[in-house]
Amino acid sequence: MPAASSWGLWGGSDTFGCLNLLTPERVRAGVACAVRGAVFNLNLEMELPGPPLFSRSAFEHIVHDFTVGHDDELSGWNTQSSSQWDGFRHVRHPVYGHYDGVADADHGIHHWARRGLVGRGVVADVARWRESVGRPIDPDSADAIEMEDLLATLEAQDVQLQVGDILLVRTGWIAWYRNLERHERVELAGRAHTPACGLQRGVKSARVLWDMHIAAIAADNPALEVMPFGFGNRDEAREWKDDPGRAAETMLHFSLLGLLGLPIGEFFDLDALAADCASDGRYSCLLTSAPLNLAAGVASPPNALAIK
Repeated sequence: MPAASSWGLWGGSDTFGCLNLLTPERVRAGVACAVRGAVFNLNLEMELPGPPLFSRSAFEHIVHDFTVGHDDELSGWNTQSSSQWDGFRHVRHPVYGHYDGVADADHGIHHWARRGLVGRGVVADVARWRESVGRPIDPDSADAIEMEDLLATLEAQDVQLQVGDILLVRTGWIAWYRNLERHERVELAGRAHTPACGLQRGVKSARVLWDMHIAAIAADNPALEVMPFGFGNRDEAREWKDDPGRAAETMLHFSLLGLLGLPIGEFFDLDALAADCASDGRYSCLLTSAPLNLAAGVASPPNALAIK
């Protein structure tokens, strides 16, 4: 198995990775967090970002008119154009391939959908903490969130992570994006290398996240990690084969998805939930997510709810 990976930890040909940590005990721990019955939708409007980033297609909503009602369909819909889970088919490690050595077509979001994602969600409101210490995050730049920032946020919130938690990282990107004018959104979508705040890349970040023993991680920014990605020229890319550790310095996705089997959520709408957590001082919740039951699907809207 490749070094610094979880391959084989849960048996061969595994398609769940760290989601294996969502045991019945962890489900019950999540349910115990649903005290008030307050429900928070974590899914962006499907039209946002609009236009979509990364040259992804914008869907067309077609409503069919019948005598007694309607059907509707989405034409040209990209499952990663808005809130999403990145499945293990989305990004493979440039040297070792897809997670756990499973063939490309044998991975798929349907595995997660048929199991369901339920557990204890924990909010890390890094945006609020960084602002409180005089270092507000700049969402429109390559403002890297170091692991020390993430750990300090959890400490300031008096949060103790537990094995199998689902970590929700608020960077403030969504709140920033909502305040953009239409022409600014168009300009942003047209950039070849969109800068955005996010978690710092590298082996250190992958190691810290792994040592948290979380089941999944999601954030409100475009890629979880800071952008633009660290891709260099083609000669540098070839060096991955001689030094696979360099892949983590290029793109954190390579380590999290391909090696560790840690699902990545992007464009999660965390603002209302984080504000409520700041108000009552409770940063944990019951989190449910029902991805699309799409055979061999690459990604899916999370259809996620947080209940406090």
